Amino acid sequence: MKQIQNKKILITGGAGFIGSHVVRLFVNKYSDYHIFNLDALTYAGNLENLKDVETAENYTFLKADICDRKQVADFFEKYNFDTVIHMAAESHVDRSITNPFAFVETNVMGTLNLLHAANNSWKNSDKNHLFFHISTDEVYGTLGDTGLFTEQTAYDPNSPYSASKASSDHFVRAFGETFGLPYIISNCSNNYGPNQFPEKLIPLFINNIINNKVLPVYGDGNYTRDWLYVIDHAIAIHLILEKGKIGETYNIGGFNEWKNIDLVKTLCKQMDEKLNRPAGESEKLITYVKDRPGHDLRYAIDASKINKELGWKPSVTFEKGLSKTIDWYLNNEVWLKNVTTGAYQKYYSGQYS
Repeated sequence: MKQIQNKKILITGGAGFIGSHVVRLFVNKYSDYHIFNLDALTYAGNLENLKDVETAENYTFLKADICDRKQVADFFEKYNFDTVIHMAAESHVDRSITNPFAFVETNVMGTLNLLHAANNSWKNSDKNHLFFHISTDEVYGTLGDTGLFTEQTAYDPNSPYSASKASSDHFVRAFGETFGLPYIISNCSNNYGPNQFPEKLIPLFINNIINNKVLPVYGDGNYTRDWLYVIDHAIAIHLILEKGKIGETYNIGGFNEWKNIDLVKTLCKQMDEKLNRPAGESEKLITYVKDRPGHDLRYAIDASKINKELGWKPSVTFEKGLSKTIDWYLNNEVWLKNVTTGAYQKYYSGQYS
């Protein structure tokens, strides 16, 4: 079932980490489609992520906040989008504990604004439309030592972040059932790769190792995550948009389960090699810190549905993807220095002091 028959695709949060990779893929792949990138350019949004496509004829940047209901509606009326790929979100669990209201405003109310505008714009149209909502595996809660999240796993969010994303998922499905809005939802595991803001584990620790700063590991470090290379995620989004079925959910995982402490030690080893430091030097920076409240023990995605139905699978092993990620940060230290501003340093000090 072909979904990419459209000419105007709105990507929200396209200046962010995952969003910028999706924007780049679509701008380069579909010269006959116009890609609109709507982003509020908060701390994690960075137009430097898209310098290579910013002058493309089929690309337009729209600076706006999805929480601004009127502006969102005005954009739908002005540009008549055919498709929405909704990625704009507050996404850092630690920040959601500090300020849950911001997560409700952006992830719930912002999504509702987009759904309302899309429904009003499309309800009398005979064209093909799609609202593609990008979500997270954290809505499923936590796993024990065994088992995997499937598309049928009941929602059981444990943090303000995951609760806000679960709510947004429910609103998307509700608009599908109540108003007939054509939608697809995907739930992904932890992403890593180039351009990720250094509040998340991998870029945070890369930056800290470069600067010989401590590596703050929560609790005993035995929390387990499934890691997905961001470019593989962008490819999966493209495949779902092209071949996915309306009303379906697709789980996207990297088939890469790692305990945090094992990941950190692997990262330290690769950094020592790439920085020509003595073996074991970076591991000395590991410092165990007070655990995060409500910390989920384990996430693990069963991505067999997207593999069997759409033929998607990760293109790199975690070790290879990690090596490519480290290389990118080492080759883009100006980008790294630019994003680690005074505001970021203030947040970092408050979070991990």
